[in-house]
Amino acid sequence: MVHNLEALISRYKELGIDQQIDYDKFYLYSLITHSTAIEGSTITELENQIMFDHGVSIKGKSIEEQSMNLDLKNAYDKAIELAQNHTPISIDLLISLSALVMKNTGKEYKTILGDFSSAKGELRLLNVTAGIGGRSYMNYSKVPTKLAEFCKQLNADRKDVEKKSITELYKISFDAHFNLVTIHPWADGNGRMARLIMNMLQFEFGLIPTIIHKEYKEEYIKALVATREEENLDIFRSFMTKMMEENLSAEIETYLMSIDETEDNTIKPSKVSKKSATSREKIISLLHEDGNLSAVAIAERIGITSKAVEKHLARLKADGIIQRIGPAKGGKWVVNEK
Repeated sequence: MVHNLEALISRYKELGIDQQIDYDKFYLYSLITHSTAIEGSTITELENQIMFDHGVSIKGKSIEEQSMNLDLKNAYDKAIELAQNHTPISIDLLISLSALVMKNTGKEYKTILGDFSSAKGELRLLNVTAGIGGRSYMNYSKVPTKLAEFCKQLNADRKDVEKKSITELYKISFDAHFNLVTIHPWADGNGRMARLIMNMLQFEFGLIPTIIHKEYKEEYIKALVATREEENLDIFRSFMTKMMEENLSAEIETYLMSIDETEDNTIKPSKVSKKSATSREKIISLLHEDGNLSAVAIAERIGITSKAVEKHLARLKADGIIQRIGPAKGGKWVVNEK
């Protein structure tokens, strides 16, 4: 698994995918879109691009959704600046980032121990449950001490980066994600903060940041719960490594498909990558058997992301190989006979 991840990263960089114009900007927009989608946002990457680049409000989307995405964009901008300056991680720094994440969606809390505001990034003064049937997160009184230990360990891990392998650096970022969300320092926004800190470390280490696609929300949550219950970090590390491998494979495949397009917007059959052709053939075969399969279902069966499947479906439809009968919801795919 480790060697596969490193090989994919090498191939990704060899192709120059990360050197494309506006790559950093659009990759960042994808990070933000999927992180907020895990929290319930329905805003798409394209809508975020319009909102971020042009300052245009998105029709049909709530103020809270738009604020959540705009706030997280500001938090990522600050986190990238901190990463570039190798700023020591402290409780105050985490509070300041949380304040950006929750600026317009945070709440005021009144407790017998005092008032606090998640909009200001202030640490919680109450206990929170880990979900239905789950254990509660650590007592609020332990949070400051645990957070201080977290910062101390993370600053130690950030030393001598040049001596660490890619795998070790990813492991540091994955562990930071899990440990922060387990401490659960805030009443709101812990998930977004955990993913933000993970990505901030990856930016600092010069790694390709990890995107947890919204389609894997359930699997992601189950991995967090299982890791916590079994006290085995390898569970979460394996899940995150799998995410990286699937995302990189899909981006490489999509890139190879795009550079093989001719001016008339068709693909040169002789130049389609072996993996791309294989995925294409598998999709056609599956749709022959069951035209009601969704992109998510197909993705699970052939081992690529649903986003990559959607691109294949669009290409197959454009090439006249398949057609859609009925509406997007409730209709079915039909493979055209040769």
